[in-house]
Amino acid sequence: MQASSLPVTPEIAQPDPPIPLSNQASSELLQEDWGEAPYIVNLYGRDGECVELEQWIGDQHCQMVAILGMGGVGKTALVAFVAARMKHVFEFVFWRSLQNALPLEHFLKQCIQFVSDQQRLELPKEVDAQISILIHYLRNHRCLLVLDNFESVLQAGQRAGQYREGYAAYGKLLQRVGEAQQQSCLLLTSREKPKEVAHLEGKKSPVRSLHLSGLQREAGQHMLQDKGLFGSEEQWLALVERYSGNPLALQVVSEPIQEVFEGNIARFLQEQAIAFGDINDLLDQQFHRLSEQEREIMYWLAIEREATSLEGLRENLVYPMSIGALLEAIASLRRRSLIETRGTAQFQFTLQPAIMEYVTTSLFQRASREFDTESPEVWVNFALSKAQAKDYVRESQVRLLLAPVAQRLLARLGKEGIEQKVRDMLTKQRRVHAQLPGYLVGNILNLLTYLHCDLRGFDFSHLVVRQAYLQDVMLPEVNFAYTRFIASIFTNTSGSVLAVTCSPQGNLLAAGTTTGEIWMYDTPGGVPRLTCHGHTDGVWSLAFSPDGSLLASSSDDHTVRLWDSHSGHCLRILHDHTNRVRAIAFSPDGRTLASGSDDQTIRLWDVSTGNCLTTLHGHSSRVWSVSFSPDGNLLASGSTDQTVRLWDTSTRSCLATLRGHTSWIRSVAFHLNENILASGSDDQTIRLWDISTGNCLTTLHGHTSRVWSVAFRPASDIVGSSSEDQTIRLWNIHTGRCLLILQGHTRGVRSIAFTSDGAMLASGGDDQAIRSWDVTTGHCLQTLQGYTNRVWSIAFRSDGSTLASGSENSIIRLWDVKTGHCLKTLQDRSHGVLVVAWSPHGFTFASGGQDQTIRLWDGNTGRSLKILHGHTNWVRAVTFSPNGDTLASGSEDQTVRLWDSNATSCRCILQGHTSWVRSVAFSPDGTMLASGADDQMVRLWDTKGGCCLNILQGHTNRVRSIVFSPDGNMLASGSEDQTIRLWDVHTGHCFNILQGHSGWIRSVAFRPDGTMLASGGEDQTIRLWDVTTWQCLHTLQGHSNRVRQVTFSPDGTTLASSSDDGTIKLWHIQTATCLNTLISERPYERMNITHVQGLTEAQKANLETLGAIEER
Repeated sequence: MQASSLPVTPEIAQPDPPIPLSNQASSELLQEDWGEAPYIVNLYGRDGECVELEQWIGDQHCQMVAILGMGGVGKTALVAFVAARMKHVFEFVFWRSLQNALPLEHFLKQCIQFVSDQQRLELPKEVDAQISILIHYLRNHRCLLVLDNFESVLQAGQRAGQYREGYAAYGKLLQRVGEAQQQSCLLLTSREKPKEVAHLEGKKSPVRSLHLSGLQREAGQHMLQDKGLFGSEEQWLALVERYSGNPLALQVVSEPIQEVFEGNIARFLQEQAIAFGDINDLLDQQFHRLSEQEREIMYWLAIEREATSLEGLRENLVYPMSIGALLEAIASLRRRSLIETRGTAQFQFTLQPAIMEYVTTSLFQRASREFDTESPEVWVNFALSKAQAKDYVRESQVRLLLAPVAQRLLARLGKEGIEQKVRDMLTKQRRVHAQLPGYLVGNILNLLTYLHCDLRGFDFSHLVVRQAYLQDVMLPEVNFAYTRFIASIFTNTSGSVLAVTCSPQGNLLAAGTTTGEIWMYDTPGGVPRLTCHGHTDGVWSLAFSPDGSLLASSSDDHTVRLWDSHSGHCLRILHDHTNRVRAIAFSPDGRTLASGSDDQTIRLWDVSTGNCLTTLHGHSSRVWSVSFSPDGNLLASGSTDQTVRLWDTSTRSCLATLRGHTSWIRSVAFHLNENILASGSDDQTIRLWDISTGNCLTTLHGHTSRVWSVAFRPASDIVGSSSEDQTIRLWNIHTGRCLLILQGHTRGVRSIAFTSDGAMLASGGDDQAIRSWDVTTGHCLQTLQGYTNRVWSIAFRSDGSTLASGSENSIIRLWDVKTGHCLKTLQDRSHGVLVVAWSPHGFTFASGGQDQTIRLWDGNTGRSLKILHGHTNWVRAVTFSPNGDTLASGSEDQTVRLWDSNATSCRCILQGHTSWVRSVAFSPDGTMLASGADDQMVRLWDTKGGCCLNILQGHTNRVRSIVFSPDGNMLASGSEDQTIRLWDVHTGHCFNILQGHSGWIRSVAFRPDGTMLASGGEDQTIRLWDVTTWQCLHTLQGHSNRVRQVTFSPDGTTLASSSDDGTIKLWHIQTATCLNTLISERPYERMNITHVQGLTEAQKANLETLGAIEER
């Protein structure tokens, strides 16, 4: 609870403050989430109401109570006080304010997650079903729920109790809670009585309402005793009655009495004859008395939506105000009781709800009115939404300011009228105030993007763009030449985020991606500072040195790199590993670096020289994670051999092997102060280990998929974990209770890292997003969304007319092969498309994804037909049998599944591989299936009986791709060992090995007539091999990144190749020339950023990667 200007009388106990996150699990009986509840300093004249409410809630077990009254009368203060006094009779206390018009689905999600003790994450889409789930918990647990400022979801100016558009479902919630048999209580405060309350309430009903009237004379006088006012009892009575005993109104009016009339109530009463009708009447009077600077501060506090620092206010101003002037204006507003102060170390300022609503309405009305005038002052001086605001604040700004303005303008001008007016405004601004650092252009851009206007061709050149939120916005051919950007946000170029880490100083956030790039962002703000280029494949792990001067990275390219964190220059490359390097960690003194690799070793490096000091052997499989103990004496390692090993860093010997996990261990981390190690595993658990004994202290259950990352919050008893289930969980290490679940990522969360002060958590995931979280509230503070168009998979339709492609950004595209035009774009962000395959008849195609499913699509309409569930990990391979009756799939769960493609049922599971299955292929007659896997094996299966016919061994690294020859006698396999092996299918004998590629081979394909074999790989080339002589006929060059897949057209005249460079190339086989390059339009295609200002070099490079051009 936070400080409130609404004053607890000394004889009434003061409510307890909210329990900090680190102590929330201290009570086994009570869990509290006070949300935005105020901290009540004093409560005057409400003893009777307190007693009545406590009887209704406690003795009479009312299920719903509405506290009603005009704004400022003290509804929130009363409920906060009573709720705090009665909290111990409940198991759960949950408070949410609707001041920012919180959508019902957000409230239900947060509330159900809380009262289910973080157990219920997946909710049905239907609101009625969600409410039923909440009722279930209200029936089985004693819960106190509070909905404050309920009038925010009611429609102003309409018949009382009617809901705003989009919020009518709140009525269903009240109806269901009031009617259901349950043991909980919902308290709500509102200026209007919801119609459901009116319908259900009664003296003997479990639904009641309490109308809160104003204070009596004695209470009002007591409240204002320190304001310096004086007068007789009769004069005090007259003052209190004139303002209907409204506490807020009395506080507001006390300032002019003191300032203008020197505290003399009698003189004020003689001069001020206006009767008080509503709090807005008084606020109208007071607002007009404010100076221009004071009004500006009031508007900005309404925009900010939450407590804001002095420096934050100052940064917002278009016309700078001195600290002295700003402090003077703040002091004046505090004397007028128009603003509230929060915090202790750093004072922050905000508005009381009734005042915030008044100011927000005033700002909204002015913005709507001024848009098509000659002087749109509000549009110039204030941001209707701030790009760099915390995510949840920006969403509120859009909901309460930008959206209402947009809707009113749309009704008045229409979309075309708005666009024409915008063009006129931009022309005038360019002519008159081009370099004014105001918000006009940023507001315009945010308005147009909210309305989903096509921005192609708009001219914003020679202007200032401030606080424009351009993430996930398409800006093709938009002109920003000579534009100055201030505090604006763009989409970043990034693949899946595999690693995040925070600098010790807290000013940098680093992220490693599947593209091999490392991004460094300023924090807070999220502005890209540097991009580190050098790795040629995905970056799995990042670590700052203890002094923050170095950044270490490890990669799929088998190397470790050391970077200067200030310049981004690569200082050293460490080469000795012979396979992917999954993990790195600095020793506490910064002198040693540890790395763990798929080559099953851990290496210790001298940071100053780059020399390998020693190699630790012991794990029997890949090493996924390493971590030093706080004193540097121990090193922990986690492996796919399902063990954690503890190493003595002095003797370099293994001290202990910790067993207990039943699957791969992805992450290990030491607690900074206690003798505890955490490990996260594919078995969906986190284990906490006592380092001194090697015993498992506890196992944390809750995740529903593999755990990718674990990290301890500094100086606390909290451990965080992230998972493929798209969530981050915060756990109390002593009780094992899950304290918070952070949701927002739309795919697996690969990595988490706490800031050094423990206030924030950073996360990165397969949705190409980096998120920053407030660890105390669970709010997402900022999302940095990446974009990549890497094309992972392609497949020709049986008639050769259409090509399907699947990309890392979860988009499936259907291309016209003749024209190169994209026919359809299909997207499901949760799917994470890894592979596509057409059925032989060409009517349907299948896709396999990171969500562990296979989807069947209509090839003509693009409609999703069916979803096949069964795999327990990513689906990396799909293919249809020659007759189309069977679909085969290969997965990271190490299995191959055979599905009836019509009934969509799994009829057989083929088991035998000991690692990820990356490729599957049917023999031409359909009697045999081949599978290739990370265990370096190719297996041949009988498709009828499901038995393994043969195992082909010879590759020395992962098998990426397999294909049968058209006559079925040969099988070709491509591997990370940089070779293609040719096998006799009948004998299993390898009769040839093709060498020539200088990197991993990712794809092989036979020409339909069997005369040629194509291969593509990491070296960015495609090779065409003569099947008779096995000589390389041609090397096709043109891609600028690794080649993911090659496939021949059904007639054999064309070869298609897909690449991480975002393109698909069509090659003429006879001439070995490129016929066409298919590329989807990038977000900033041909966007002009010539001589742009206000962007870092990293930001400019990012924009250019996404299609922007700079004319030099």
